[in-house]
Amino acid sequence: MPSLDVNGTTLHYEDEGSGPALLFLHGWGTSGRVWDAQVPDFARDHRVVTVDWRGCGRSARPRWGNTTAGVVADLVALIDALRLDRPVVVGSSIGGTFATELGLLRPELTAGVVPVGAPGYWPSTRPQDQAGLLTRLRRDRAGTVTAWVPGWYAPGTAPALIDRTVQQILGSGVHIDEHQDAARRYDPRPALPGLRVPIHYVHGELDAAIPLEVARTCAALTPGAGLSVVVGAGHMPHQELPDRFNAALRSALATVAAAA
Repeated sequence: MPSLDVNGTTLHYEDEGSGPALLFLHGWGTSGRVWDAQVPDFARDHRVVTVDWRGCGRSARPRWGNTTAGVVADLVALIDALRLDRPVVVGSSIGGTFATELGLLRPELTAGVVPVGAPGYWPSTRPQDQAGLLTRLRRDRAGTVTAWVPGWYAPGTAPALIDRTVQQILGSGVHIDEHQDAARRYDPRPALPGLRVPIHYVHGELDAAIPLEVARTCAALTPGAGLSVVVGAGHMPHQELPDRFNAALRSALATVAAAA
């Protein structure tokens, strides 16, 4: 099982294929396994790296560093250690936040960013909801996650997929809740006009967790940004409708490459 020691923790990663580099980042509490439907397709003509960021999946669960800055620092170290040549960073949900912040802070390290269902500013517009979520997680983590996660998916999603997501979250560390607390204060909109790497947003048409309007707003603020909508998908289009998502991602990668 490949792993890498960075910044006082151990990260699990997988590295397949060759060609232009793609770095895939999962969302809150899940793992690199959420990209299982993408890896075989894109590894045919790309170098594909998936990583379980700190606190999640098969990586270590430290009490410290569970912040956006901490995860971005880990990504910088990972890119350096694996000698990734300016990967396009594809991030699901809060992974899209990490990808965007990496592009803002270290544009020389990445060829572009593809946020997928990224929360953007949305949680900061409803801080009381975030506070309530944190309280419920402390009181009844299993019950809260089990009730919350089905809403991430479009109606008709296979129960087994939803249950798999629940189990991944419950298997991750509790210290990742710091990200939910920080989301109450995170708003990338002032910084987006200064983003110096290409960005292409991908969003599920039926995303009930993060409305499509969030991606539209962020794209409008970012010079040259693109937006692809995955029809019929919710917050996890890469898992719900992988064929449609893969086609949208290939189109996004072409757009990013042209812009770069």
